[in-house]
Amino acid sequence: MKNRAGSFIEIGNGISKYKCFIPKGLPPKEPSIQYDDELIYLISEANRYIGRLDEVTDTLISPKYFVYMYARKEATLSSQIEGTQATFSDLIKAEAGISDEIPDDVKEIENYVKAVNYGFERLETLPLSLRFIREIHEILMQGVRGENKTPGEFRKSQNWIGGYSISTASYVPPSVEYMEQLLDNLEQFIHEENYIATLVKTALIHSQFEMIHPFLDGNGRVGRLLMAFYLANEDMLHKPTLYLSKYFKRNRQTYYECLYDIHAKGDYETWIKFFMQGIIDTSKEAINMAREISSLKENDIRKVSTLGRSSENALVIYEGLFDKPTTTIDDIMSKLETSNATAGRLAEKLIDIGILVNINNKSRNKVFVYKAYVDIFGDD
Repeated sequence: MKNRAGSFIEIGNGISKYKCFIPKGLPPKEPSIQYDDELIYLISEANRYIGRLDEVTDTLISPKYFVYMYARKEATLSSQIEGTQATFSDLIKAEAGISDEIPDDVKEIENYVKAVNYGFERLETLPLSLRFIREIHEILMQGVRGENKTPGEFRKSQNWIGGYSISTASYVPPSVEYMEQLLDNLEQFIHEENYIATLVKTALIHSQFEMIHPFLDGNGRVGRLLMAFYLANEDMLHKPTLYLSKYFKRNRQTYYECLYDIHAKGDYETWIKFFMQGIIDTSKEAINMAREISSLKENDIRKVSTLGRSSENALVIYEGLFDKPTTTIDDIMSKLETSNATAGRLAEKLIDIGILVNINNKSRNKVFVYKAYVDIFGDD
């Protein structure tokens, strides 16, 4: 069976025979993408909202007040799509050093955060490329499920999606000999100058990557990160402030159906429309969160200013909570170069005015969190 997205071919002989899907290279042809009025409108709106998001996070608040936590929220949601049970709160507690009852799979989320940070820095020295993608994959898979499945290397054997065996799979990606050529085409498409809108290219890059499925494990996480890296690479976002995992998780069935219909029917347009709506919804949510943070900061700085002679030191600690929303007495002592008693008194004052909350309920080795800030991001 053929369609404009590709065709199924038979691999092997006898009982080992199976069918895999071989996508055509990008961009789609015969026909090319069909732009009806709805798609044109959604692309226009998506561009408008992503531009507003970039502007808001550059002017309304300092990006550091947003990027740290937003990247961690994305990491949690993206990992949950893959079956990780750890929550956003688990990650915050792990980073604060509270080890009691933290799920083992919080490591997957921590790896995702590392991959985000590494990727945005690496783009300054390495083009978005197959090598870049392998490096991201290696970071994601270190010390977690799938670490024995050649982290940082494209697969050398057949994989499949769904089902207990290749014969019951819901989708079988291209075999290795076709995969390598398709990856070369994908890399070429990423850097090719053409008349395809950047957001449309982003949608196509993601769907093509998922159809190729070039790793034995971790393809979903890499594919979702690839969208953010491509938008940064194309200078559409100056900071990592747009991620679609929450939208994909909330609309998981539709997400999978849209991707399925590409290889089953050659229907790219429905997927692109779904993707554009995701850009719009996600940008709106991120803009609202940025405004909430700006309002919270304004109100809390007023509270800090009521602390009299302690207000200057309290402001130093308060500002640091946006880089890391948890702190300890030792952290305060180190940052202010002060005594244990002075740091303890300052922490108590910040608790009294409703900024810090003790989250491990211990009399010693207390860990405090900026709860109002963390709550803005929720714990889906």
